Amino acid sequence: MDSFEINKIIAAVLMVALLVIGIGKLSSIIFYVEKPKLPGYEVEITNAITSSTDSTMEVVEAKVDIKALMAMGDVDAGEKVFKKCAACHSIVKGGKNKIGPALYNVVGRQVGGVDDYKYSKALSEYKKDWTFEELNGFLLKPSKWIKGTKMAYAGLRKESDRASVIKYLNKNSDNPLPLP
Repeated sequence: MDSFEINKIIAAVLMVALLVIGIGKLSSIIFYVEKPKLPGYEVEITNAITSSTDSTMEVVEAKVDIKALMAMGDVDAGEKVFKKCAACHSIVKGGKNKIGPALYNVVGRQVGGVDDYKYSKALSEYKKDWTFEELNGFLLKPSKWIKGTKMAYAGLRKESDRASVIKYLNKNSDNPLPLP
């Protein structure tokens, strides 16, 4: 094969490449499509649906039957589930604060009530007691229940797990509160 044949082959390959690129540029000019600022589709929701959904969600969150919830719990299961919490919290009487405050006597205590622990501003200003209802809401999703808390835990989604942990926390107290 001589050099003239090689030149013809290279020229043909280059012409095909230029033709493909040229057709692509030409088609993008002819069929111009403006790219969206955000990828995806916008779904419009009417206000009637949104407001009823929001109010329903608030009612569901506000009206938790704490008696039924606590009936689901088991102290032994709570001890097992609490192992997730034990990395940051102590539960023994006279236990030291870790990353989080010691939780002995927590049920019935004021939120932010451990003197030698530096709470986040949100918990220091909360001014409520750790009731069964408060603990249930907080353990579900701490950052949503008390906005601004520095507790970086996703929460316990299962009701039985939350009830079990609350019972376990209540048991680990000098004067456990009567269950609702």
